[in-house]
Amino acid sequence: MAFFSELQAALDAMRTVVGDDVEAVDVPGVVQQITDEDVLALIEHASVLVRGGECVRIAGSGAVASRSTRDAGHSGLAQKRGHRSTVSLIQDLTGSTRADAAKQVRLGEALAAGLVPVEAGDFADHDARAEGQASVDEETDAGAPTAGQAGTARRPWHAVLGEALMTGALTSAQHDAIYRGLGEPPVDDVRATDDPTTDGASEAAVTAGRATEVRTAWETAAGQLIDEASQRTVEELASAARTIRDLLDPAGAELRLEQRFEARSFRRWTDHDGIRHGSFTFEDEGGAWIESIIDTALRPRRGGPRFVDPDEKARAEELATDPRTNDQLAYDLMLDVLRAGALADAETVFGTRRAGIRIVATAEVLADATEGRAAVALLEDTDTTLPGWLVARQACDTGTMTCTLDERGNPLDLGREARLFSSKQRVALAVRDGGCRWRDCDRPASYCEAHHIDPYSEGGRTDIDRGILLCRWHHMQLHHGEWRITRDGKNDFVLHPPDGGEPRALPARLARRYAWGDLQPPPRRFRPAA
Repeated sequence: MAFFSELQAALDAMRTVVGDDVEAVDVPGVVQQITDEDVLALIEHASVLVRGGECVRIAGSGAVASRSTRDAGHSGLAQKRGHRSTVSLIQDLTGSTRADAAKQVRLGEALAAGLVPVEAGDFADHDARAEGQASVDEETDAGAPTAGQAGTARRPWHAVLGEALMTGALTSAQHDAIYRGLGEPPVDDVRATDDPTTDGASEAAVTAGRATEVRTAWETAAGQLIDEASQRTVEELASAARTIRDLLDPAGAELRLEQRFEARSFRRWTDHDGIRHGSFTFEDEGGAWIESIIDTALRPRRGGPRFVDPDEKARAEELATDPRTNDQLAYDLMLDVLRAGALADAETVFGTRRAGIRIVATAEVLADATEGRAAVALLEDTDTTLPGWLVARQACDTGTMTCTLDERGNPLDLGREARLFSSKQRVALAVRDGGCRWRDCDRPASYCEAHHIDPYSEGGRTDIDRGILLCRWHHMQLHHGEWRITRDGKNDFVLHPPDGGEPRALPARLARRYAWGDLQPPPRRFRPAA
């Protein structure tokens, strides 16, 4: 269906539901009176209109940016309207925040750049702001490549994202998450050659070949994330995009971590009322530790798993009835940890689960890390990527636990010796699932419970391939709401609604899947390290 025909069809459907002559102020009252099915249909039709209008606005923002470059001076489109930058003009036209206006311009520039072919290896840094290299308050806007910059090669790697946005396969938020998460390919790496025997022509050919491989890798990653977008949250797409970027470019991943490490800081100040404040900027490992400390202590208040151990259950009930807010509890906890210091009794502070971080790495990654080669691994709870040197240090400090997986990332079975999943099985489930497998749930593995998809009372085995991680809320929803989960062999788990509706697959966390090398086909030069 043509672009505007689809919008017209959605508008006609909304008129049918709400009425043709209803006033704007009467819409909320009318919607309150219609059926559940009509409410959901109304939201779907409205979303089509919103996405269509947003696509047009993004395309327009890109056109404004290309006509408001620094070279245009005071004759630029934005400047002629009394604005110093495209972002300022778009913010004024749309009534949005500056951050939203900057996003519109960024996506519009990407769309415009996707229309113009570029020379192989020439990856314009038109999204520097998205990578934190410039502030969102920047008053200048980079324009799209001009016709004079166009080459004879292919379109930029992100052109597939622009097409998906304009055809409705991606929303603007999904496009931005993938685009910013993948970032620009490592141009410096592909342009370098250290072979002294290589002449100029051969060096150019090698550089062009490497640039093509890099572009293919990024375009392949973008295409696979587009395919997954309809089944994933925006947050998961962003996380997966960052993970893929680091897997394809482990050397760049180490550089990015070093930059975040250098940016670490703690600031404290006293305001006019004499109240003391503090502000942290965490590097990756420190941030993971703080999250682990707070989450471990507060998970009973945040929907963590139900407790079998009597002492931990009593502690959880005491915490649930505590009159302090979560923020107050977190504050008091951090002061307790600071006071206790290195002599803290972990059981007294945290209960039976000790705070800490667990890193998931393949055997190849661990070998590369130990031998000093560039490598990337993941944090168990968040799928945050960590560089090889940190993996090697963690392995030296705390040791490793081996979990053997099959070619699809499934851990080996352990049989029916016990009614409940063992602690080692829970680790294996965490490695495989990455957290709650229910659609659109972001609960990490430490907040999940192991569910038997085959009831134990009916002969179900406590095997890893017949177990799945679910957060407490979704675990209770499944049992009390008569949902069912099935699995054919070691394929994806399948969720069956209680009303006989369409079953839905429950794939593993997207970033976790790509951590096992599920980016097909990865170019040889940039094959994932794990």
